[in-house]
Amino acid sequence: MRTWPRCPTMQISRRSLRKIKLRNINKKSDPGDTAPEVTGSEELQDLGFGRRVTQRSHLRLLNRDGSFNVARQGLSYLQSLHVYHSLLTMPWWRFHLMISGSYVAVNFLFALAYVAVGGTISGPEWATAVDSYRDAFFFSVQTFTTIGYGHLTPYGLTGNLIATVEAFVGLIAVAMATGLVFARFARPTTKLIFSKNAVIAPFRGGTAFQFRFANGRSNELVEVTVRVLYSERRQHKGPRGRTFQELKLERSHVAFLPLHLTVVHPIDDASPLLGKNQSDLAQSEAEFFVLITAFDETFSQTVHTRTSFRCDEIEWGVRFTDMFDYPESGILAVDLRKLHDYEAVDLTKD
Repeated sequence: MRTWPRCPTMQISRRSLRKIKLRNINKKSDPGDTAPEVTGSEELQDLGFGRRVTQRSHLRLLNRDGSFNVARQGLSYLQSLHVYHSLLTMPWWRFHLMISGSYVAVNFLFALAYVAVGGTISGPEWATAVDSYRDAFFFSVQTFTTIGYGHLTPYGLTGNLIATVEAFVGLIAVAMATGLVFARFARPTTKLIFSKNAVIAPFRGGTAFQFRFANGRSNELVEVTVRVLYSERRQHKGPRGRTFQELKLERSHVAFLPLHLTVVHPIDDASPLLGKNQSDLAQSEAEFFVLITAFDETFSQTVHTRTSFRCDEIEWGVRFTDMFDYPESGILAVDLRKLHDYEAVDLTKD
C-alpha cells in the first residue's frame, strides 16, 4: 500500500496545539469581543445586520426614511463610485442641479477652446475679449444643442473640427440625459406616508401597539403585506445584547389599500411588550422595524419600503383620531392631514 508523505506545515506538536487552544480560550473570554448567544430563530430575525452590528451599535439601526446606520469603508473612491446608480437614486433637486451644472461647464470649456485657438468663429468684430468669449459661449450652446441660428458659424479647419467634436458630445449628452430622466420616472418606488409616532392605545379590552400609514400617490397598491419586528437590548448568557422578535399583528395582509391602514399589535400574554412601560422601552433601547411589501398596479412590479420607530417616538395613553370624512355625496374619504393626529385617553378605563 502506498503511503503519502505528511505535509511539513501540518505537523503540529501537542505543546503547540495546547498553546493555540489556550490562546483561543483567552481571546473568547474578552468581554469586548463576546456576543451573547442567540437562538437560530433570533439570528433569522435580525434583518441581515449581523450579530456584531446588532450587539455593538447603540444608534438606531433603521432610520425613518429607510436608510441604515451602518457605514462601509475600505474601498477607494473609484471602487465605490457608481455613477448610474447615484444618478437614479439622488433627489430630484440634486439631479437637476448636476445636469444643469454639467451643461454650463461643457459649454464653458468649449467656449474656451474656440477663444484659445482664435479665428474659429466668423461673425461680427468683437471690441473686447469679454464680447469674444460671450459670443463663443453662445455659439457653443447652439452647436451643443444642434440649434444653429446662423448668426455665428465655425471658420477654418480648426473651428470646424471643434464644432464637430462638440456636436457629437452634445448628441451623446442629450441621449444620456433623456435616458436618465426616463429611468428615474420609470423606476418603481413607493410613497407611503407613515404616522410620525406610534401609540400604545386601548384595544378590545386591553392595549395595543399601533401605527398607521397611507399611500401618498393616487395609484393603487394591492397585496400589501406588513411585518413588524421588535428589538431590544437585554441580558442573555453574558453581555447585554440585542434580540429580535417578530410581532403578531391583528392584520398583516390586505388585498387593497384604497385609503389608509392602521397596523395593530395586541399586547397579550404572548407579546414581548406585556407589562412594559415607557421607561422599560427606553432602558432596553427598544426599536420597532417595519417592513412593507406591495404590488404596484401602475408599474406591475413589487415594491418595498421600510421604516422604524424608536422608544421616544411612541406615545402612551393616546389613540389615533378619526380620519374619515362623510360628505353628502356618499363617497367615503380620508383626510391625510390627520394621519399624525392623536388624542389622549385613559388606558385604565378601557
